[in-house]
Amino acid sequence: MPNPTLIARRDTLNLRIKPEDRGLIDRAARLTGKTKTEFVLQAARRAAEDALLDQTLFLAGAEAFEAFRARLDEPPRPNERLRRSLQTPAPWE
Repeated sequence: MPNPTLIARRDTLNLRIKPEDRGLIDRAARLTGKTKTEFVLQAARRAAEDALLDQTLFLAGAEAFEAFRARLDEPPRPNERLRRSLQTPAPWE
């Protein structure tokens, strides 16, 4: 018998959804090999994280901020990955 303290509690989220949206989600979930629940939760979690990260505030003192800006203004240091990237044609070309 499983230990009840190891079983994760789950809540239910009910959504009203248009049939065409449901069909789109169903097709995408099948295509990615996920259940509808897995697909929707993954997409919702990603959107929630993005929304929260967009609201993150970084505080820096004047000296640290000026050092940060100076680094941004520096030209990129040459390296093989950068050189290859700049020589590789864009996929749309």
